[in-house]
Amino acid sequence: MSRWLLALHSSSEILGLAVYDAEDPAGGTRILCRPMGRQLTNGLIPAVEELLPQEEWTSIVRLAVCTGPGGFTGTRLTVVMARTLAQQLGCPLHGESSFALMAPRLSVALPASQVLEPFSIVQTLPRRGRVAGRYRLISGSVPVQELEPPRLLREDEDPSPALTMELDVASDVQHLLERCCHWEQEATPGPWEPVLPIYPTSPVGPV
Repeated sequence: MSRWLLALHSSSEILGLAVYDAEDPAGGTRILCRPMGRQLTNGLIPAVEELLPQEEWTSIVRLAVCTGPGGFTGTRLTVVMARTLAQQLGCPLHGESSFALMAPRLSVALPASQVLEPFSIVQTLPRRGRVAGRYRLISGSVPVQELEPPRLLREDEDPSPALTMELDVASDVQHLLERCCHWEQEATPGPWEPVLPIYPTSPVGPV
């Protein structure tokens, strides 16, 4: 019987999904990345079904979802779906920010002398200021530590060193699935209640 791990990422105009069968490692990872934009509202469930037929959903044993920052509606939809599945199936759920997922990939731009030092990832929002999170690469099975989750910067804040946010949904959703596989191997608890979307310019309550 299959034991599916599912990762969801919709913090941009592109939807990223990835699945892996823990009972059949030879089957490899299946990834779907598709521009969705506003079509995500009606297209999310069919896209998941395309990658993993609905009759297989009862075999999902662990979920991971990107919590943003990103578009409010897009991020919220996958978080709501992941929380609902985790609650109904009684399986663990983990949330990771989009900045934490891209941090290992972006860190290659750091000078060698700073690669293990804290750094920020910054995104400039049109007419709404800048959002930044703080990260540090660490050794072992956990590639990055999120020292400070993404938040809206004050006008006088200028974190350094700082890297510019750069999306690569295919790479980042695969990384999210790899993290999900690690949590499954370690039998890491994953309560669904704390997993909420990050939307730094607007407070978000329970979903």
